Amino acid sequence: MENRTALILGATGGIGREVARRLAAQGWHIRALNRRARAGEPNDPFEWITGDAMVAGDVARGAAGTSLIVHAVNPPGYRDWGKLVLPMLDNSIAAARATGARILLPGTVYNYGPDAFPDLTEDKPQHAVTIKGRIRVEMERRLAALAASGDAKVLIVRAGDFFGPHAANNWFSQGLVKPGKRPRSITAPGKPGIGHQWAYLPDVAETMVRLIEQDGLADFATFHMAGHWDADGMAMVDAIRRVLGDPAIRTARLPWLAMRLASPFVPIFRELLEMKYLWDRPVRLRNDRLVAKLGSEPRTPLDDAVRATLVGLGCV
Repeated sequence: MENRTALILGATGGIGREVARRLAAQGWHIRALNRRARAGEPNDPFEWITGDAMVAGDVARGAAGTSLIVHAVNPPGYRDWGKLVLPMLDNSIAAARATGARILLPGTVYNYGPDAFPDLTEDKPQHAVTIKGRIRVEMERRLAALAASGDAKVLIVRAGDFFGPHAANNWFSQGLVKPGKRPRSITAPGKPGIGHQWAYLPDVAETMVRLIEQDGLADFATFHMAGHWDADGMAMVDAIRRVLGDPAIRTARLPWLAMRLASPFVPIFRELLEMKYLWDRPVRLRNDRLVAKLGSEPRTPLDDAVRATLVGLGCV
């Protein structure tokens, strides 16, 4: 690829930061759009551009001359999804039409409803049952229309629940442990015996970068990652115990009922409750297409990934 300039929307977030760093390590020039002129860490080798993903002109200015737009931005605190998510994506789509850049979107399992469970392949129907899920379906519909128009290309990489040393707003850091202190207990959102899928952010970013650098990707390319499959729902809890060196650490159940009662007053509880159906039954992404393309999926050993995550969260 001759043009190796990428615009990152969401470069201070978990996945945006990881993708930006890995692209930079591969020789890409990184432009990071943020409302603050310098929002990253001192060693980030990025060109920071002051701007807002909600302002079409800012996105267009940042995307000029790029071949890749990483759309990894979400509303602050995951608030006002219905008002902000689609307008932000439309700005990326408009910039991609103008430049011909490929859009890279981190996908989620929210798009799928129970009719597609338990094994999710890229061609399963997307019948979302939640507000976020329906918004996600519409995002991908608009991206598919962009690719069909021939104006730009799209890559979507879908993975399980994120965790990692710089990941915030996820089940690991908001449910299983509390950042900033050594855990005295581990909170388990799911039930024993029900499988769950996790995705270590550095592995997700590495997968995305490897795909971007592949020749012959479809104009609208979608791939699923297997990540770390927790077959009985307790593998992540056990890994945290091993890393902490405390096999007797207490496990507590997530208080779903109390959260439901408090949800009218606590917005984050409403967000978590909407995704409860993904903990009530096994949901597994299949990575056959990804392995066929790359030969293998990047996968950090679970204990190493958990250790890095706990260190990054200040729990060790």
